[in-house]
Amino acid sequence: MSSVRGYFHPKTATGESSIAPAPPWLYSGDVLTVEYRTDPDRVRELLPHPLELAPEDPGAVALIWADWQSCSASKRELLDPVRAQYKEAFAVVRCSYRGQVYSRCVYIWVDKDFAVVRGFHQGYPKKLGSIHQTRPHPFGPAPRIEAGARFGATLAAADRRLAQVVVTLRQPSPTGGFVNGHPMAHHRWLPSIEKGKGLALDELIESGAASSEGGQAWLGDADLELFASPTEELARLAVREPIAAYYRQVGVVWDGGRLLESGTSGAE
Repeated sequence: MSSVRGYFHPKTATGESSIAPAPPWLYSGDVLTVEYRTDPDRVRELLPHPLELAPEDPGAVALIWADWQSCSASKRELLDPVRAQYKEAFAVVRCSYRGQVYSRCVYIWVDKDFAVVRGFHQGYPKKLGSIHQTRPHPFGPAPRIEAGARFGATLAAADRRLAQVVVTLRQPSPTGGFVNGHPMAHHRWLPSIEKGKGLALDELIESGAASSEGGQAWLGDADLELFASPTEELARLAVREPIAAYYRQVGVVWDGGRLLESGTSGAE
């Protein structure tokens, strides 16, 4: 009898074809964060049982663009860049579970298949999209990371633009924002293969960085626009009040999460 290997499909005799390697997963990236306030009821509708609104500033949202290089512990993907480089844009809100405040990603788009699969494992609701952001560089016309620097970013999916922003940096900041500053409370869902049997996997999990580091964060102002789409609902998190924008270069290690409870979300 033969055995097959690989962390994800396709599983083969060698495991080399697996779409993503086993954790830990290591990330280096440029992160552009735009925080604003929306109608708290629009946040509430995205929180399945047993999650509740955060007790303070319940309408706070972070819309984040990230330009990543990622790899497994071997780091060999970095020398084959098509396997390491990808971009993503995602919306994060805050929520409460048993008295503790968590962050939760409610929408996210990426541009590589391996990032989609890793996200499903982590409970991120990832979809494919087209994501672009201005890259800093110390020479030529690209912006430096300094006061007055301007960065643009766009997000599109299914041929429709969903969001665009221009951020102008003002000054160094002690943080890169507060909305995405907690452990993540995510659901891992998988429908049963049998019709009418509901979910075969229904887990509420806690997830976050096993370790992280970062450069100096910068505070700025954002000119953000959201657009309606027939297939996406990001625009329901409409901007009521801007908070701030941030730019930071970071390094993160992800290496698993923790089960909080199972079978109670009521998701369909």
